[in-house]
Parts: sequence; C-alpha cells; structure tokens
Amino acid sequence: MEKGAHNMTSSKVTDETATGAPEEGYERGLGSRQVQMIAIGGAIGVGLFMGAGANIAKAGPSIILMYALAGVVIFFIMRALGELLLYRPVSGSFAEYAREFLGPFFGFVTGWTYWLMWVVTGMAELTAAAIYIHFWFPEIPQWVSALVFLVVLFGVNLISVKIFGEVEFWFSMVKVTAIIGMIVIGLGVLTLGFSDAGDTAAASNLWSHGGFFPNGIGSSLMTLQGVMFAYLAVELVGVTAGESENPEKTLPKAINTLPWRIIVFYVGALLVILSVVKWTEFSAGESPFVHAFGKIGIPLAAGIVNFVVLTAALSSCNSGMYSTGRMLRDLAANSEAPQAFGKLNSRKTPAIGITVSVALMGIGVILNYVVPEKAFLYVTSVATAAGIWTWMMILVSHIRYRAAVDAGRLRASSFPAPGGALFSWVALLFLIGVTCMIAYDKDARVCLYVAAGWAVALGVGWSVLKSRNPGIATRGGEEPELEKVG
Repeated sequence: MEKGAHNMTSSKVTDETATGAPEEGYERGLGSRQVQMIAIGGAIGVGLFMGAGANIAKAGPSIILMYALAGVVIFFIMRALGELLLYRPVSGSFAEYAREFLGPFFGFVTGWTYWLMWVVTGMAELTAAAIYIHFWFPEIPQWVSALVFLVVLFGVNLISVKIFGEVEFWFSMVKVTAIIGMIVIGLGVLTLGFSDAGDTAAASNLWSHGGFFPNGIGSSLMTLQGVMFAYLAVELVGVTAGESENPEKTLPKAINTLPWRIIVFYVGALLVILSVVKWTEFSAGESPFVHAFGKIGIPLAAGIVNFVVLTAALSSCNSGMYSTGRMLRDLAANSEAPQAFGKLNSRKTPAIGITVSVALMGIGVILNYVVPEKAFLYVTSVATAAGIWTWMMILVSHIRYRAAVDAGRLRASSFPAPGGALFSWVALLFLIGVTCMIAYDKDARVCLYVAAGWAVALGVGWSVLKSRNPGIATRGGEEPELEKVG
C-alpha cells in the first residue's frame, strides 16, 4: 500500500486533507468506555425493536433460533474482522482490507457499498423513529418527525468525535439498561404471576400455539434476511479503529463480549417476550416490546419502552452519520471519491462527507411522505444486501490474509480468529444462502434490483476513475513484504 498505509499508530497528524493514511488528522477521542458501549449498543437496534415484530409473525417462537444461528455467524465475522484490525487498525477498515487483499476495485466497491448501507440504514432508523413518535402524537406526520431527528443528529456529528462518542455512550446505556430491565420484569411475570398478563404468561407459549415451528422450517429460514438486518452495526467497532485511544486493548475486548450480548439482548429478550405473550399477538409495523409491556399493564410501561426503542433508532442513525463521513474520507484518501470528502473541519470531523450523506438520508423523509407503510421494508432490505456484501468482503479478506500468514508473507495478528480461515468459509457460505433467500422472497427482492443498479453505477464510476487516473487500478491488492509490516 502507498501513502504510508502501514504506519497506523500515529495519534496526531497535522495534515487535514486526504493525503496520508486515511485516519491521519483524526482526533483519537473515543475512550475505552465509549468504544465498549458503542460495540454493545451496536447489537441492539431497530432490527430487534421494530423488525422482530414481522419476523415473529412469520416464524413464531422459532425466530429465537434464527437470531441465535445468525448470531453465531456474526461472531465468526467479527472475529475475522478482529484479526484484521489487530494486524492493522485503520479507520475505514473494510475498504482498506478489501483494497489490500483483493485489489483496488474491491476496495472501491466495498467503501461505497458500506457508505450506501449506512445511508439506507439511516433512512430505516428515521422511519422507525417517526413510527415510535406516533405512539404519543399520532397526529404528527411521519415525515415531519423524521426530518426533525435528521437535523438534530446532523448537528451532533458535526461538533466532534468526543461529542458523538458521548451521545452514543448514553444512547447505548439507555438501551442496555432497558433490555435488562425488560428481561427482569418479564421473568417476574413468569415466575410470580403479577400483571394483567400473569394468567396467560408461561414458557409453554413457546410451543403451545402451533408448535415451535408453527409455519414450518422453511418460513423460519426465510426470516434470516430480516434477522441479519438486526445485526447490522456490530462491525462499527472496525470504523472506530482509527479514532480509538488504544485499539490493541479496546477492540478485542469489544469483540469478545459479542456472544453474551447476543445471548442476553436477542435470545434472552425474545425468550422472555414470547413466553409472556403468545406469538400470534405480534405483527409487522409495531414493536413487540411495546406491545408486550402494554399487555403486562404496568402503568406507563409501554410509554417507557417506546422511549427506549426510539432511543435505539436514534442511536443507530447517529452511528450511521458517523460511519458515512469516515468511509467517504477513506475513499477520498485513495482517490476513489472527490478530494473534498477528505477534508476535516476545525473540530477534526469529515464535515463535507457527513453533510452529503445526511442530505441523501433525507430521501428517507421523502419515502415517509410518499409510502409511509412500505418505507421500512424497502430500506431495510436494501441495507441488508449492502451489509451482506460488506461482511463477505471482511471474510474473503480474512481468508486471503490467513493464507499469507501461513505462507510466511505477513506477520500474524495478535488477535487470531479461532479455527483460522475455516469459520470464515462457513460464514461466507451462510451469507450466500441468505442472499438466495432474499432473491426468493418477493417482498425483499426489491433490494436485488437496487443492487443491480448500484453495481452498474459503481462499474461506470470505476471506469471513469481509471480513465482519469490509470495508476489507480494497480494500487493495492498485493500483500506487503513481511519486514515492512512489523
């Protein structure tokens, strides 16, 4: 790699343009507690709080197994990413690794696709937040609420990475505390029988209403594309690498705590919710958590839970704005995006990249005006497809990296993934299977049409870049020699 890409330990650099390593000029303003909480909060988002309603309606109690299965695969992906991050911690990591191990074209595609994922995810979160506001203020149009949230979070991201980290810390703290509280209350209902749901709340709800697979195993498997959307953002710790105070310490800790987060926040929470209220009462378009606590009948409980799920949506949108600006700067640093995206403002944030991304997230406001009932489905399916591509590139880059390490061409990472490249192959095959399910699902299939159009746009963009800068097609894609990466 050129531009000093393998000297990634400097914390203060005066360069505020796109020259130099992609993370140069950033302020390492994310402390350990913030990175840890961002990682924890990344596992709790609108995919669980809102999307789980539609998935429960399709799969019944077996949705718990689907979240657990997907969680195992996500852990394989994150350990693969963790090994790469400790080999070379850099902001914009996914694109950088694809660029290094697969070639500049794949770095270009991955960077822009991850950017698209967060732009579209931001639209989904804004849509969910607007729906949650309806709980209190049904007369307010969805698009108005979405626009207000968009503007407020935009301001937060322009100030500084420290402010972003602090806001995200407290957003995540609310989510984590609330989920644990919900589980405790739900267990109280099940064991002590209090609340309006006490007479019907029982673990037998998991198998008494049509069985654990009430609609068949096939219907359960078809929910995996929606389930995978719930896990988008767990890879966000990779984007924070260039702005973490001590990535060698904080990143492994954040990744290794992922299994218990999945067990508690997804499997545990859904086990309790589906025991307290039978699965047939849940439907798409509403949060199963809000519905369940409304059923329990605790005063103000449903309103409090609605506030929590609103916080979760805003948290994810906040993270999306953070990610898009950093990814555009990484692309600019490699001459794969306009150089204006590489500039930092006086607060060391990529303001231009964030501004452009937020402007495009505004399309979500338009969707909430034009097709409010379909907006969430459309944007989540597109975001899932983009996320799957990003995860695939992480896995393929890891497989290539491990091959280079085994051959003695690259130094070993201090955080090796268990099983080497084997589990990366398993996860890759799983993601291919999920993609086939998306193609089979007529409602989710729209994302593949968008993906085809996006592929054409990227192909045209790459051709234009090569014509203007022929050397761009030969950068990266070659493993650096061992003595240069120690």
